[in-house]
Amino acid sequence: MKRLPNYSLLWVSFIVFLCTGCNPASQLSVSSPDGNLCLHVETENGKLYYELSRNGKPILDKSRLGFILKEDTLAGHLEITEALHHSFSGTWEQIWGEDRIVEDNYHEMTIRVQKTSAPKRKFNVVFRLFNDGFGFRYEFPEQEALKDFVIMDELTEFALTGDHKAWSIPYEAHFYEALYEASPVSKLGWVSTPLTMETNDGLFLSIHEANLTDYAAMNLIPKEGSITLKANLTPWSTGEKVFMKAPGVTPWRTITVGSGLKPIVETTVPFDVVEPLYEPSQEYKFGRSTWSWIMWQDPSINYDDQIRFIDLASEMGYEYTLIDGGWEKNIGRDRMEELFKYAHQKNVDVFVWYNSNGYWNDAPQDAKQCMSNSVARKKEMKWLQKCGVKGLKVDFFGSDKQQMMGLYEDILTDANEYGLMIIFHGCTIPRGWERMYPNYVGSEAVLASENLIFNQHFDDMEAYNACLHPFIRNAIGCMEFGGTLLNKRHNRTNDGGTIRKTTDVFQLATAVLYQNPIQNFALAPNNLTDTPALAIDFMKQVPTTWDETVFLDGYPGKYCVLARRHGDCWYVVGVNAQKEPLKLSLNLPMWKKGETVSYYLDDKKRQPQLEELKIKNPAEVKVVIQPDGGIILTK
Repeated sequence: MKRLPNYSLLWVSFIVFLCTGCNPASQLSVSSPDGNLCLHVETENGKLYYELSRNGKPILDKSRLGFILKEDTLAGHLEITEALHHSFSGTWEQIWGEDRIVEDNYHEMTIRVQKTSAPKRKFNVVFRLFNDGFGFRYEFPEQEALKDFVIMDELTEFALTGDHKAWSIPYEAHFYEALYEASPVSKLGWVSTPLTMETNDGLFLSIHEANLTDYAAMNLIPKEGSITLKANLTPWSTGEKVFMKAPGVTPWRTITVGSGLKPIVETTVPFDVVEPLYEPSQEYKFGRSTWSWIMWQDPSINYDDQIRFIDLASEMGYEYTLIDGGWEKNIGRDRMEELFKYAHQKNVDVFVWYNSNGYWNDAPQDAKQCMSNSVARKKEMKWLQKCGVKGLKVDFFGSDKQQMMGLYEDILTDANEYGLMIIFHGCTIPRGWERMYPNYVGSEAVLASENLIFNQHFDDMEAYNACLHPFIRNAIGCMEFGGTLLNKRHNRTNDGGTIRKTTDVFQLATAVLYQNPIQNFALAPNNLTDTPALAIDFMKQVPTTWDETVFLDGYPGKYCVLARRHGDCWYVVGVNAQKEPLKLSLNLPMWKKGETVSYYLDDKKRQPQLEELKIKNPAEVKVVIQPDGGIILTK
């Protein structure tokens, strides 16, 4: 059994931390370990506010905190009774993400708040500052005056200091499959998190949340006539937003802050504020997978076609194949067991698709009515465990309501008992789940590869979107995109359907650019013969987990260059969404002068090339990325 991460830590209690711009006499201020970020809390006319600055310059102006309860408020008549300060320094290990060993250093302030009017209810707000951001959450200690209670609204605000440029998608109950668009904050409507912003003075911010358990998910709504964003919670059908019981806590609201995009891309803040909820029942194995549905669609969910994709996984040396929706009707459970046995003979393990069902969807795809309640779920998982299945892909979730968020947790915890990994599709965004749930291995929650099959517009926009995800969606958690499409045309026979506009090397680069510990690649059996051998050879050896990630260059919607390390092997990948070739000089200190690396690039005719590149000066490695193209340097 995999042990929980070991912590090397130092706690220091009841210390006042001072920083530039803070009132040195105030215990209601706390700084980041490097002193650059400073947060101050105060009450004014009985209302509770916080402010955030960086190097003395405001990032968040006076921003409201508090709640509207069903029969009371925790919004006015408030006083701060105590402020407690702590420090932490240590490391933790992640096995699923972008950096194997994570440095975790922060300063923390907990303020205790009480209503001055009856009933004198209490709550705490915990603020945790890292060098690259901060998080805060509310705590409701056990108390006679606050036991079972209902939250009708959360008053949490993010009062921005300017009309920043923001990249967002509209919030539509649970619909995260939309194009991220740039606009001034003043033009935003009701939007989802994560929200990435660029300030007028060159700072970048990313707002998100983490550690969501038994609570509704947060989205953001603008306060009318202002540039203040307010946290909004998806309500139950009856209007209440959250049912709670003290003691209890809310999720952490997180903001990553950086003078450039590097902290945004490399951030671990959404994971630093959470801890594992349970031990893994076994050591889960990550890896690559084939997937018939993405290119061959519904007709491929039959016994013979699944054999072909098991064989493809075996030929590629992949760990898994995914059998998508429709298997219960088109293949049947008895023949599914035959497929499982055949896959195991070929040294391939299996993921199986399920409909989440319940009252929230009427999607016809099977298998149905197996995941929405515990009795059916455990019966199904017991069968899957007996058959040697390794994971589930669960689809078609309903909303971000409290009860729906609880279903995600229930599926994950039950699955761990049966040694099953979980991918979510048609779902919400992850919120620190990789660290919370050791058998969680990805969420879609993005305009993913299936849309490249459905609509030519998304193929036309593919490079643009690829140059957004590392800065927004994939920056906050796993992104199960289902990518690397090597067909020129998106149909079964590679001669019809939508047209891929990006190059082969672009597609190979996204296998590294997009991070998810289980990668369901969109390869098809025909790619073994109709795709350049260099592409297939690359896809046979590309990993899915990383020991280190470094942002090198880029800008949202234009281009992105990342370096990722797996063991001793580095992969430097770049993609370009602009109309002209992009010439860059990269600083690549992972390689020494005189070393030779493999260099994948597109020629002027957009054809893939593999060259040997000798490093003359690691600080100035010159590359050219073609429009809608990519590069890879690896050794």
